[in-house]
Amino acid sequence: QVQLVESGGGSVQAGESLRLSCTASGRTFRINSIDWYRQPPESQRDFVASISRYDNTDYADSVKGRFTISRADDRNTVYLQMDSLKPEDTAVYYCVARTEYLPFWGQGTQVTVSS
Repeated sequence: QVQLVESGGGSVQAGESLRLSCTASGRTFRINSIDWYRQPPESQRDFVASISRYDNTDYADSVKGRFTISRADDRNTVYLQMDSLKPEDTAVYYCVARTEYLPFWGQGTQVTVSS
């Protein structure tokens, strides 16, 4: 089992920044990658960014150049630095740990960007 806790959400104005954190605990050695997804109101959950156990990263086109995913030195915390935020970035943000067998999802953190 892997447990994930997200933090760092909040309400900001367009153009401002936020940094989300996702801290993993439990059988973290089984994690192959940690991804961020987001779900806007009344919409589907979409991929945002991912970082593999080898620190390879990937981003959705909509956030490239604005968001940066990284890992803390302890290897169990992943950050999503979000710059130049737009109102369309408003969503609940979830991190998910991908393992060999199952994905494990966090509880989500709300990000609201006003114009």
